Amino acid sequence: MAASDSGRVRWGDVLLAAIASVSWALAGMAGVAALGLHLLGADATASLGPMTAAMVVLGAGGSVSPSGNVEAFGLDGAEARTAVDIAPLGVGLAGALLLAVFFLRSLRGAGAFIPGGELVARAGAVAVLFVATMGGLAWAGHDVITVDGDQLGLEKIPGNDLPDDINDKLPEGLGDLGGLLPDRLTDLAEAKASVGFTVNTAESLVGGACWVLGVLVIALLASRRTPLPRRLDALHRGVRPAASALVTVLVLAVLAGLAAATYAAVGDNNPKRIAGAALLGAPNGVWLGIPVGLLVPWDGEATGELAKLLPDPVDELFRVSDDRELTLGRLAELDQRVWLLGVAAAVMMLLAGVLAAARTPKGGRSAFGFAGRCAVRLGVMTALALPLLVWLTGVSADASLSVLGFDAFGAGIELHGSAPMAALLGAAWGTAAGGVGALLAYVSGAAGRRASPFSLGTRRDDRTYPDLAYVPGPYTPSPGYRPADADTNPYLRPPQGVHGAPTMVGPAPPMPPPQPRPRPHPQGPPTPPEEGPPPPGRPRQPR
Repeated sequence: MAASDSGRVRWGDVLLAAIASVSWALAGMAGVAALGLHLLGADATASLGPMTAAMVVLGAGGSVSPSGNVEAFGLDGAEARTAVDIAPLGVGLAGALLLAVFFLRSLRGAGAFIPGGELVARAGAVAVLFVATMGGLAWAGHDVITVDGDQLGLEKIPGNDLPDDINDKLPEGLGDLGGLLPDRLTDLAEAKASVGFTVNTAESLVGGACWVLGVLVIALLASRRTPLPRRLDALHRGVRPAASALVTVLVLAVLAGLAAATYAAVGDNNPKRIAGAALLGAPNGVWLGIPVGLLVPWDGEATGELAKLLPDPVDELFRVSDDRELTLGRLAELDQRVWLLGVAAAVMMLLAGVLAAARTPKGGRSAFGFAGRCAVRLGVMTALALPLLVWLTGVSADASLSVLGFDAFGAGIELHGSAPMAALLGAAWGTAAGGVGALLAYVSGAAGRRASPFSLGTRRDDRTYPDLAYVPGPYTPSPGYRPADADTNPYLRPPQGVHGAPTMVGPAPPMPPPQPRPRPHPQGPPTPPEEGPPPPGRPRQPR
């Protein structure tokens, strides 16, 4: 515990817990980022350390500005302009899970309630330490990649081997390039191209602070076995069952996406690239598909080479239509298998409803009253969670190469969902799934079976043993579900032939009458007692 009996915070314990939480979180994020970049082959052209630092910053809500300068064909001022706003949610999810696990574990020994000051101190220490570490990553997350034209092998192209009719094959208006192109290739071979990236420190610190505070809030709301201050005791019954159910199904969906990526990588010619992309972006694709499957409308546009990065049939939709709206129905017009996405999203919500009902105290109400409570609570939580998914999975990327003011190459992706519609549809889906899932759990007998001691009000303040000593077991039996009945419970019926004492078979024999005690002889001195062991007590000291 970080607070003493007098209510004072033990800052040493708080600091150690914060260091452990932040260290494990950043180690997990760095490991996922480095492995994903290595599998994608990104370390072949740049240093893995700065790229890993930049990827961790992006995963924690930071900002990275790529920039470049290309001098080719003997021209100065050729500038590559890029702007990317895609968060690798695989890196962020790994850090969020580790941060939540170690932070919540440090609160388990506080008893039934934790003082509000201690909770604020622990959360504040974790946030300050994480933001300070983000500052170090911002300092390390910058690098410049230089491409030497000599390594392109352009000098091996013969200077006079171009066909004479090359001008006839070029578009009209480009002029005579028959003698000009070989000279330009020579200039390109002597040129150097540099492309760099830099972490925006101020924006990254603000984004990191919001990220870590958001992770801690979600962790406290979704944890069912972590104490809270007395004023927030109602969250154990009203919020935590539904919040924990939603978090569980979202993580399970990501695991399903990783399993699908593993299956796809087995039969692919380049399995490393699929594995690396899945590590970094599996939550991006899965959490994008969930709102689409729940009928949330999206607005998007894709042009150039970046459009090829979108999965089928999304890329085909933007290629064949000028309409920017993306919905489940329009995707199904191109591929009928897309309807399975809607079925999977509905099953996921139903599973969340069953889990929420199993973790909600049943109480003494009827089945419909219990289902109504579960429906309202899951509806509210889904109305908050679905817009958050829409915001997290929004994509904005643009890249262009401009030479002397002429746009030579352009590509971009814009994909954003409707947050108001996500809130409305989330409330509808959550209410329906909560009600149906609660009825299914009530009929099957699973309602309230997984309720935590905090939600049942059985957690005590005077706990002196680990949690395992207070769960139902040999010395703390669980409450019975029906009264004891000897007709249905064979252990309550005595065996045949057992009477009276449990170790004696048959009727007990009669006890013999007591014998009279002999009287001492009145004549003569009493017979001295036989020598025996000394009486108990403290031995006498010799004089």
